[in-house]
Amino acid sequence: MKILVVCQYYYPEPFRISDICESLVQMGYDVTVLTGLPNYPEGQVLDGYRYGKNRNEVLNGVKVIRSFEIGRGNSKLRLFLNYFSFAVSGSIKAFFMKEKFDVILVNQLSPVMMGIPAIVYKRKHKKKILLYCLDLWPDSLAAGGIKEDSIIYKFFLKISKWIYNSADSIAVTSSMFKEYFRSTFGLYNKEINHLPQYAEDLFTDIIEVSKDDKYNFVFAGNIGDVQSVETIIKAANELREHSNITFHIVGDGSKLEECKLLTNKLGLDNIIYYGRRPLSEMPHYYGLADAMLITLKDNKTISYTLPGKVQSYMAARKPIIGAINGEGSHVIKEANCGLCCSAENYKELAKLIIDFCNSDKKEKMAKNSYDYYIKNYSKNKFISELDNILIKLED
Repeated sequence: MKILVVCQYYYPEPFRISDICESLVQMGYDVTVLTGLPNYPEGQVLDGYRYGKNRNEVLNGVKVIRSFEIGRGNSKLRLFLNYFSFAVSGSIKAFFMKEKFDVILVNQLSPVMMGIPAIVYKRKHKKKILLYCLDLWPDSLAAGGIKEDSIIYKFFLKISKWIYNSADSIAVTSSMFKEYFRSTFGLYNKEINHLPQYAEDLFTDIIEVSKDDKYNFVFAGNIGDVQSVETIIKAANELREHSNITFHIVGDGSKLEECKLLTNKLGLDNIIYYGRRPLSEMPHYYGLADAMLITLKDNKTISYTLPGKVQSYMAARKPIIGAINGEGSHVIKEANCGLCCSAENYKELAKLIIDFCNSDKKEKMAKNSYDYYIKNYSKNKFISELDNILIKLED
């Protein structure tokens, strides 16, 4: 089977779609990716991809076609231009593609417009689309501060409805997404499969780091508005007198500098920032952790989401302490693999951290975390279910 994958992000950007495509190649699929120019999360297109460089590559058996894209920068205007530049240039590339594919897979993060090139190819070649939804639109805009009664929100509501309706099949990372699609877009007759993310293989082989009788709590991932990392900083401020507790923040994003400024303003010495680290180094930081941290904004739409880091934390056999609502909270509690409080509740988060340090169930939480991952989120399970969906679409 020949698959056209459409996603605005691809390696060297840190998204699982690269591993998914390489896994499909290993299974015997012929995979071509239509993507943009790598600029996430730095905001600027990487040097090796400027001025027309590396527009066509073969990476670990995956054919990669890159469309023009304006770097996302650090402003809302640049982000807007970033979103639309790929939608337009990708659609032009898709229209003039001569190669025939059997099925189209859209790996839909933000923005939803990255699905438009897939629709262009579908209309011209009469092929079916599987849209794998990781971010809900237009509610992701509302979570970012765009009011639902605004012209911008209503405009993207129409675009989103058109894109989701154009898909022949939809897969979602969170079970709560299904109700959103039905209530918001009326997709009651559309096939919607629950296909939660998996963790990369290296997270299942963590080497524990000596901790010298101290407690280390690690947050790893994007540091943006949605992630509410300031909740961790405020919790650290509550625990500043506990010299045996240290917080480790690994990652980069639009809110990193603000978080550092807040840390300095509060005069905290119990938080260490590492910036963005290569994926290959993450097992070291996971190995350092007594427990992993997850926080999200207190927002209805965001609560529908199950962040991919949950699977990575579980695969690494780590307890999870979260200030998170909705799907994430449900999973942590169902797995009995950690402690959870409501989103943005930093005082309660600080209390949970103390409760964890005093708990005699740390090893049980760690075991439950891994067991739940194997049962529900393993890579083999994901690839097998994706394979079945693609085969059904081709028929």
